[in-house]
Amino acid sequence: MKKILFLVTLSLQLLLLSCHDSKENNKELLVFRYNESANIATLDPAFSKSQNIIWACNQLFNGLVQLDDSLHIQPDIAKSWTISADGKKYQFVLRNDVYFHKHQLFGKDSTRTVKARDFEYSLKRLKDEKVASPGGWILQNVENFQAINDTLFEIKLTKSFPAFLGLLSMKYASVVPQEIIESPNYDFRTKPIGTGPFQFKFWEENVKLVLRRNPIYFEKDESGKQLPYLEAVAITFLPDKQSGFLEFIQGKMDFVSGLDPSYKDEILTQKGELQPKYANEVNLISGAYLNTEYLGFRMDGSDQTILDKRIRQALNYGFDRAKMITYLRNNMGIPATSGIIPSGMPSFNNQKGYDFEPEKAELLVAAFVKETGIKKPKIILSTNATYIDIAEFLQREWQKIGLDVAIDVNPPSTLRQAIATGKVTFFRASWIADYPDAENYLSLFYSKNFAPNGPNYTHFSNAKFDALYEKAFLETDDAKRFDLYQQMDKIIIEEAPIIPLFYDKVARFTRKNVEGLGINPLNLLSLKRVKKN
Repeated sequence: MKKILFLVTLSLQLLLLSCHDSKENNKELLVFRYNESANIATLDPAFSKSQNIIWACNQLFNGLVQLDDSLHIQPDIAKSWTISADGKKYQFVLRNDVYFHKHQLFGKDSTRTVKARDFEYSLKRLKDEKVASPGGWILQNVENFQAINDTLFEIKLTKSFPAFLGLLSMKYASVVPQEIIESPNYDFRTKPIGTGPFQFKFWEENVKLVLRRNPIYFEKDESGKQLPYLEAVAITFLPDKQSGFLEFIQGKMDFVSGLDPSYKDEILTQKGELQPKYANEVNLISGAYLNTEYLGFRMDGSDQTILDKRIRQALNYGFDRAKMITYLRNNMGIPATSGIIPSGMPSFNNQKGYDFEPEKAELLVAAFVKETGIKKPKIILSTNATYIDIAEFLQREWQKIGLDVAIDVNPPSTLRQAIATGKVTFFRASWIADYPDAENYLSLFYSKNFAPNGPNYTHFSNAKFDALYEKAFLETDDAKRFDLYQQMDKIIIEEAPIIPLFYDKVARFTRKNVEGLGINPLNLLSLKRVKKN
């Protein structure tokens, strides 16, 4: 009898242990883990100026509108909107079922619905000098805004700006609760309250940040199931990217974004494919990234060689972009043979720019030498240490077409200052889009945007370009505006104030049991539809 009781007791213990392990394993499957090597300085969306902060804030907050993975504007808290014929007045109709994350400061119900006045407060906060948000610039074309009633919010612009909805999709424009932020001694930076699919749970700075599923989140999937699917998001802060990658390979992380020199050859072949040894454990997701890497010429500088369009065009024709991407970037990029507007931008149309044509480049250099008498044209390319491999590749290629290019290596901060103040005449640069409209890139060549007070670092000036740029601001029809953008890009290709190198690609690596992560050209991280099996 004792033996039977012992066996029954043992069986029950094993059963309970098995159930416990099963629950723990199931719990683990619902936690999404990634490392953020850059750390996170704040969880207040008004200060979401860098990718690491944006990624965290995107799980915690919502705005009026959001972007899908194709960068099309979609409803968020605003279920619909209208734009006046002159493009200056926007009216947003808000959902009435969006609740802030629960907190005792809301009173007896511990939460409340979002009202139009919350957006009025949130946008005013961006413009408040005491807050000193770096996101105030998204409202630079805004004349005023107001809550008409609880569910109607209106914004008036000083002039038509068709890319404005894209600006409102940025995390700066997230809705936040006034009574929480202004509660005495409350630190919103470290204890944020939003409306997003996940809510704040725990943060030990420089160590770990934990977000939990928001049980009252308003969005549902196509079958009517409430989002998000995950139970939690856990973010660690190992500063060394190689260490973070090793954690991923060991199965301790679910996701790694981007390629670091410390591990790019370990995980990818030269063709940009997964190394065979990881094929059964890891998924590679790659796609266009709204970042154009380029070299710029100072168009009002003193270097007579680069002021000659033939030399600028010869440099554009004189190297093989596809070869450069394959051998120096593990194929993680798209050769920039179509101007400044990158692949992945809705208005990109793959128009003809500069291919590798060394014979044409040699003829242009020869014509320059014959006319000017400068037998050995010399040029100085200013760059930073990160791009020394690309600079040396270009140097060798350009030598073959008769151009002597010296490389001047500077610290990144020194180079940025020198570019802004015109102390360098030929420089390495890049431009990452803040919002999904090609105006981002074309603003680099508008004559009223001369650096250091604007982003026109080349000091390019062209009357026809300026007229098209100003006309595009008045065009609310996307197709017609995109045509104007392409006309502007064609002028840039012809006049060659820059050498487009490549349109960047984003690479994401996930464990095989992760589904629904997706990818987008802004490299925005959205976890509300992610599942783990």
